[in-house]
Amino acid sequence: MRIYMQTAQMGDKPPRFYHLHLQEDLLEGWTLVKETGYQGAAGRVTKEYYESRDNALDALITARDKQVNRGYRIVFAQGEHIAE
Repeated sequence: MRIYMQTAQMGDKPPRFYHLHLQEDLLEGWTLVKETGYQGAAGRVTKEYYESRDNALDALITARDKQVNRGYRIVFAQGEHIAE
């Protein structure tokens, strides 16, 4: 599952992006990967580990909602019911 969001461009600064990606690991756990930064530049990557898919999905939705409330808009979403 994947969500890519960005802000509107303001002045001469490029828009900011926020990318969320959920992936299953080899030990039956899940990792939520968050990447954030300015469009066209390398971003900062953080990873959070979860033992269950449901907990990881809840964290992804919480992160999505937080960024939408901060002014990000969803540009691309792939997965089940995550772009609502």
